[in-house]
Amino acid sequence: MSDYKIATKCIHSGYTPKNGEPRQLPICQSTTYKYDSSVEMGKLFDLEASGYFYTRLQNPTNDCVAAKIADLEGGVAAVLTSSGQAANFFAIFNICSAGDHVVASSAIYGGTFNLFNVTMRKLGIDFTFVTPQCSEEELEAAFKENTKAVFGETLSNPSLQVLDIEKFAKAAHKHGVPLIVDNTFPTPINCRAFEYGVDIVTHSTTKYMDGHATQVGGVIVDSGNFDWTKSDKFPGLTTPDDSYHGVTYTERFGKGAYITKCVVQLMRDLGSIPGPQNAFLLNLGLETLHLRMERHCSNALKVAKYLSESDMVSWVSFPGLEGDEQYDLAKKYMPNGTCGVISFGVKGGREAATKFMDSLRLASIVTHVADSKTCVLHPASTTHRQLTDKQLEEAGVKSDLIRLSVGIEDAEDIIADIEQALVSATK
Repeated sequence: MSDYKIATKCIHSGYTPKNGEPRQLPICQSTTYKYDSSVEMGKLFDLEASGYFYTRLQNPTNDCVAAKIADLEGGVAAVLTSSGQAANFFAIFNICSAGDHVVASSAIYGGTFNLFNVTMRKLGIDFTFVTPQCSEEELEAAFKENTKAVFGETLSNPSLQVLDIEKFAKAAHKHGVPLIVDNTFPTPINCRAFEYGVDIVTHSTTKYMDGHATQVGGVIVDSGNFDWTKSDKFPGLTTPDDSYHGVTYTERFGKGAYITKCVVQLMRDLGSIPGPQNAFLLNLGLETLHLRMERHCSNALKVAKYLSESDMVSWVSFPGLEGDEQYDLAKKYMPNGTCGVISFGVKGGREAATKFMDSLRLASIVTHVADSKTCVLHPASTTHRQLTDKQLEEAGVKSDLIRLSVGIEDAEDIIADIEQALVSATK
């Protein structure tokens, strides 16, 4: 569907019903698939034929939704995962093993930081963290001989720091490794990551893509632009895989090599696949993604302007707000808007922040972000509580930071709720 605009792709990509077939994407709620002969089944296990044999690897519903997201991002292939965490883990682990190294932005979601800094280190994969604002020289110094990838978030959660994508892509490609970027907050509606040099994109589809807090999921999308054969850094893709009778992924699957390996190796062995019912719900969310993102962004801009003018607020961070220190960079990579998330501090510090959240009536305190309802969270004591004070500072998460996810309600009602809560918190 490459000739259609992105709004049309949100609705029609991934699944095209034939004559007499269901108009809506069918839910293939089955673990297994029947074949008439063992020979046919054997060809699937040897990767000599395409098809389905067990939902732990692939499912028709899931694949249709993955194809839609790949089309939205402008990639060649995608795979759904059971969560955004699984997507980020698989994206790295698909090309890294014990003894390898990754350069990563320090301004990333707390769960992802912990995944990299603690769990994946236990697997023998080392990480060097750099700030998004680092100089080219500082970024260059972070690379090692065994570096296999660079990772960042287009718009960090929750500090809302904009990644200078072209700077990080240039450094990654100079060292012959891919740039992997989590594009959850802007979504492909607002940030066309592949156009700026990103090679692999991940998402927590739990957030804006779903948009209604109904399912947990993730996705990995391959641009198809990175040449894995240019060096000997990626033997898992460019040398025979003994577990599939010597298949070499880059030779057999070309631009689909990275996602194919992710499916037939990692999904086979680790099984982090979403259920087809979840994929169906995700697809419903995707059909209105272009509409919701426009409303999220316009509402957030109104709220950010209100907060920036309030004498009860100590600071506001929203890259879409003119005058924000990251406004120009945001306009470069996200010209149509950023997202619906705002970070700010209430005068009175951490205690006032807690009182503010407890006083809200319309907005909810939840461990979530980026759905249709307005919600708030104090990251330092929740999503980022495992980080040290130094790590919080490096991630751009202040102790008084409130993450406000502006929903698609009427903006005047959202602002009125915030105002009465601020008055209560600063009495």
